[in-house]
Amino acid sequence: MDALKFELLHRDPGTKARRGRITTPHGTIETPVFMPVGTQATVKAMKPEDVEKCGAEIILGNTYHLYLRPGEDIVREAGGLHKFMNWHRPILTDSGGFQVFSLGKFRKITEEGARFKSYIDGSTHMMTPETSIDIQNALGADIIMAFDECVEYPAEKPYVARSLERTTRWLKRCKDHHQNTEKQALFGIMQGGMYKDLRRISAEEIVEMDLPGYAIGGLSVGEPKDLMLDVLDDCVDYLPQDKPRYLMGVGTVDYLFEGVERGVDMFDCVLPTRLARHGVAMTSHGNINIKNAANARDFSTLDPECNCYVCRNYSKAYLRHLYKSDEILSAMLLSEHNIYFLVHMMAGIRKAIEEDRFPEYKKEFYSKYGEF
Repeated sequence: MDALKFELLHRDPGTKARRGRITTPHGTIETPVFMPVGTQATVKAMKPEDVEKCGAEIILGNTYHLYLRPGEDIVREAGGLHKFMNWHRPILTDSGGFQVFSLGKFRKITEEGARFKSYIDGSTHMMTPETSIDIQNALGADIIMAFDECVEYPAEKPYVARSLERTTRWLKRCKDHHQNTEKQALFGIMQGGMYKDLRRISAEEIVEMDLPGYAIGGLSVGEPKDLMLDVLDDCVDYLPQDKPRYLMGVGTVDYLFEGVERGVDMFDCVLPTRLARHGVAMTSHGNINIKNAANARDFSTLDPECNCYVCRNYSKAYLRHLYKSDEILSAMLLSEHNIYFLVHMMAGIRKAIEEDRFPEYKKEFYSKYGEF
């Protein structure tokens, strides 16, 4: 039995947008999907049952953070990440590559892997493709990611080419080391920076390994939006139609729509909960900064078109009061609203694709949302 099944249910006739379904050991995922990030076995400021009530069908955990604390051995002893954090639906774990390579001078990359210092206590660690897989096997996520090198922007082409070759070799090592193939689906990650010819080479090399799914890494790392979308246009075309496509680390409204339009199935980002902790609500009419003085006596809801628990029960004035008073409930409520907003936006996108009206839905959404 395969750990993952992908069904392509419908294509939008006017774009590359597609409607699909992923089946995993812990349930099904309707695509296109936004996946809330639970970096350290928690979606920040939210209980797992509240994340599920928002409609989320899959969340993320991070190998790097869970390896450092509490340690994959503790998670394994607890019965795996699902039991440890009381989440019963699918989980995807990032390999830790992005976090390791974002450490800059605190890490050193070799063919073996990446040596880095812990942000917790400064201790030295070595992450290799094999250890990344071992940790993810212990965590027990339904979808696991290959260990890769995420190149910064800008980067010179010769370095990006060498990095791409190393990422391919690391993927081969990940695939050879991964044994739990009946319960955990391994995704490969396309790299290649902003160079389309290198992106094609990367795609050809990872697709040749015939994996359950493929991710597009190394985008939305500081490059201009127009460049990112131009590169993404080609990236999607390099990947097979019958496998899920995952654009890593993307969660703004415009990037979600643009990614779907280009044929992406899966997205993740820390943005909705991070915005919430800074007092920003995502709504159908654009972001609202709850800190603004204009909200002090505004007893209307955050979003009249939203049916989440927060919008049914609380006013902008109350939410502003919580934030200004430094109450924990502020982050809890705004996080719940933001997750609900994105999850249900994606549900609207899926329905529009099914009804062959995705371009119209996008236009209507943008007209209300305002400028990006």
